[in-house]
Amino acid sequence: MNLSWQFKHFTELTTMELHDLIQLRLQTFVVEQNCVYQDLDGKDKKSYHLICRDGFGDIIGTARIIPAGISYPEVSIGRFVIAEDKRGNQYGIGMMNRCMEFIKAEFGNVAVRISAQQYLEKFYNRFGFQSTDKKYLEDGIPHLEMLYQPEN
Repeated sequence: MNLSWQFKHFTELTTMELHDLIQLRLQTFVVEQNCVYQDLDGKDKKSYHLICRDGFGDIIGTARIIPAGISYPEVSIGRFVIAEDKRGNQYGIGMMNRCMEFIKAEFGNVAVRISAQQYLEKFYNRFGFQSTDKKYLEDGIPHLEMLYQPEN
């Protein structure tokens, strides 16, 4: 499938893009994972958003890059999601590679901290993230904190 990738700051998102990003996140994190939580936490307005579109222009994946000092002292990646019917096609690898490239271009060679669902630990390991051994339940789902430390 021919995918297109784009990063936009919140202030650059169209209302249609914002709607589609939120719809995808709610479909996954609220409906599919059966979690009631406050998705709109105020951090979107301060973040950059990756938009992944399929060949028809539909948004099938998104992630947000949160500058340092908002969620953590480090830059963070969150709300990383691919539409359920598009999973298993290696799109997550492409998304994560692009997130890390964007962070390096925008913020420099910096540390990145994430809150990962525990079952995805090996996925994030392949990008250099290591567990900080901080494990916790978030909305009833096992999570762990992970940190990427750039090589100097």
